[in-house]
Amino acid sequence: MDLRDVALQSKSAFRTVPYMGVIYVVAEAVKLGFENGHPDWCNLGQGQPEVGELEGAPPRIKTVSIEPGDHAYGPLEGTPELRAAIAAHYNRLFRQGKRSQYTADNVAVAQGGRLALTRAMAALDRGRVGYQRPDYTAYEDMFGLHLDRITPIGVRTRQKDGFALTPELFEQKVVERELDAFVLSNPCNPTGVAVEGDDLAALVAIARRTDTALLLDEFYSHFSYVQDGRKAAVPGSGPVSGADFVEDVNEDPILLFDGLTKSYRYPGWRMGWVVGPPEMVEANARTASSIDGGPSRIVQRATLEALEPARADQETTALRNAFCEKRNLMVRRLKEMGLTFAKEPNSTFYCWASIKDLPKPFDDANVFFRRALERKVMTVPGEFFDVNPGKKRRAASPFLQWMRLSFGPPKDNVELGLDRLSEMLAEG
Repeated sequence: MDLRDVALQSKSAFRTVPYMGVIYVVAEAVKLGFENGHPDWCNLGQGQPEVGELEGAPPRIKTVSIEPGDHAYGPLEGTPELRAAIAAHYNRLFRQGKRSQYTADNVAVAQGGRLALTRAMAALDRGRVGYQRPDYTAYEDMFGLHLDRITPIGVRTRQKDGFALTPELFEQKVVERELDAFVLSNPCNPTGVAVEGDDLAALVAIARRTDTALLLDEFYSHFSYVQDGRKAAVPGSGPVSGADFVEDVNEDPILLFDGLTKSYRYPGWRMGWVVGPPEMVEANARTASSIDGGPSRIVQRATLEALEPARADQETTALRNAFCEKRNLMVRRLKEMGLTFAKEPNSTFYCWASIKDLPKPFDDANVFFRRALERKVMTVPGEFFDVNPGKKRRAASPFLQWMRLSFGPPKDNVELGLDRLSEMLAEG
């Protein structure tokens, strides 16, 4: 069975809506007794980081004041105070010493990252929009809603490049396929690989030179690990963002999407934003009038506290320390089990691992997934990330022997899940 075709069957006037990746995994686990917070389940498929207290991090924000004005609608693009704070956040992290600086006019706020991206898809003009394979599952339906206006062009990245979009491949496809825009998660979900440094600078420069709108989904920007020949990775020094390489914040066709969901460990707040040239940002915000009506004033006020510089830096430093330790644990244990990597993760909290060298039947992602569920361990088969808008590609996915495993949960739960997978493979 092609997992991408598994769907909740529609009735009457409603279309068939497929489950997307983790949602399908959770639905299947629920059939076996899973519920959030169940102590005997290990969700190595989860797409959120642990959200509790973390060593070295500031205390979790637990209260927010509600003012009379908060009961009214807010601006579609977000409050001026938060937009200015986000602009200052980017300038502090990525634009120091640069002539061109972000302002509130370069920012629009949305109630979550998927919503910010959904707005962007709705704002794109008719044209050809590239995306990489594999990539974030939700892009499939985001594109699918606009196939009358957008022609999605999939670019299959190469295993030898760690499934990263190289500047050479990007430029080749932009020119050959006459792309108007390109959507890219960087750092990438599911591969755990971030394009950074000179390669990221080159992507931005190519987009600028060819006037190709580059939509960078940077929600894992602060997860950074450095190996450089070491046996185990160490925490990186800071975040990765295309903002580092923008020349003119008001002209370069670069849109940056981020928020509090991953790097600040507040997924339930549903707080996201887009940063870029004012005209592009305003177009995104205008779509909110028909899609969502604008973000909550209450959550925006709480976000101001989360982005206070000292607090933000303390949180993201603790994040890198804790998640780098879990990253090293998972990479080591998966290798011991016989799984292999095209490239070990240098970001996110995912391992994108091949099962082709495992003994049968575990070299089949669907079997691996089902047998792991029997042991109360959730994983995500790789074919979910083979983004295929409109199901126009009919060939079998090239990712049938790949799995995405998450080290998002607390370390003891990750260890328990890895123990169970090891026992599963040993017992056959």
